[in-house]
Amino acid sequence: MGKRQLPPEEPAEIHEVMLRDALEERYLAYALSTIMHRALPDARDGLKPVHRRILYGMRLLRLDPGTPFKKSAKIVGDVMGSFHPHGDQSIYDALVRLAQDFSSRYPLVDGQGNFGNIDGDNPAAYRYTEARMTEVARLLLEGIDEDGVEFRANYDGQSKEPIVLPGGFPNLLANGAQGIAVGMATSIPPHNAAELCDAALHLIDKPEAKSKTLLKWVKGPDFPTGGIIVDSKESIAEAYMTGRGSF
Repeated sequence: MGKRQLPPEEPAEIHEVMLRDALEERYLAYALSTIMHRALPDARDGLKPVHRRILYGMRLLRLDPGTPFKKSAKIVGDVMGSFHPHGDQSIYDALVRLAQDFSSRYPLVDGQGNFGNIDGDNPAAYRYTEARMTEVARLLLEGIDEDGVEFRANYDGQSKEPIVLPGGFPNLLANGAQGIAVGMATSIPPHNAAELCDAALHLIDKPEAKSKTLLKWVKGPDFPTGGIIVDSKESIAEAYMTGRGSF
């Protein structure tokens, strides 16, 4: 029996694109992906995707404050399998940082076991440590079932994850954030939550209030390890108003 001859393939349609335009378009797509999905926090809840996925994964495991701790290995495995397929070590490193009271002004994870120390000693492996959410993390997630935030499909389309958390706590300014992306970076210091709430209440009453007025309540950053800021009030004010400066 002779072989069946396939019809000749039609030549693929060829589009001519300027190299400059192609590079600009692809680099922009790469940059946006890096900015939105890895490197920089969302201004609404102050969390990077890995942190948001850890907290949402812990909520699905019912690790609320006051409940029994669960092994960090269980949390890391569930987050990696359902939401963040980027390696177990990066997820555990992020979870550890959320539990360190010398790294976070208001820790989002309540850790049990060796989570490292301020001298730089490494935490124990995730099979030895346990974790649950703190009250601050609970506030960030409060109301997530009330259609207050949008959800999107996870990486394999098998379940859904929140795009952003409801954020009943001023996490971006309270805990600060650091990140380096493509062509941009952020370094926001932590602040005192009570001062932030006082400033927010004033801003609600007077939406046109300027930065200098808000400095009446938020006088400067509030680092988890304490310390004395030696900068003048004028240089602190300039850093807040311009977004550039150091403490």
